[in-house]
Amino acid sequence: MFRWFLRRQIAAFERTWNYDASYIREMIDVDPRAMATFWKVQGLSKYRKDVPLAPYVAAGLVGAISEDCGPCTQLGIDMAQRAGVDPAVLRAVVTRDYSAMPYEVALAARFAEATLRHAPQADDLREEVERLWGKRGLISLSFAMIAARTYPTLKYALGHGKACTRLTIGGESRPVSRESPNLKTAAA
Repeated sequence: MFRWFLRRQIAAFERTWNYDASYIREMIDVDPRAMATFWKVQGLSKYRKDVPLAPYVAAGLVGAISEDCGPCTQLGIDMAQRAGVDPAVLRAVVTRDYSAMPYEVALAARFAEATLRHAPQADDLREEVERLWGKRGLISLSFAMIAARTYPTLKYALGHGKACTRLTIGGESRPVSRESPNLKTAAA
């Protein structure tokens, strides 16, 4: 019965988001308790305090892209668009066009990039994040990065990973940039 319930939940999610969750169905088949344990990670992705939606999404997208998961990044884009994030902002995040991002989005994207690369610029960017959004905002961006990286990591570990090469945003297909052109300043 528990397997049936979990599979039904996953099937609804797949239909809603046009997303292949076969890696989750595989976990359910092997051990439904493993899936129930993994589902606890979703709490990370639900914590967003004191940070506007677009910067929060930017940190998560940078995290998903860093793990090279096209379907997970596309899912993040689709969810962000449905929540009202401007497709032009999402395109700028995906292509790392900081000059096309609002200041706060560029700050969050640069902070995520520097943090995930363990770059020295992360310290200055962290201070700016805290100045703008406080400690809860910093925690929110940190959780966005962690949650976004968890799913691609699991997918690749289970043999279901797909490389991220092109994404569809606002009806337009775009290549993905994994390289940050400049981490030195918080905004272009």
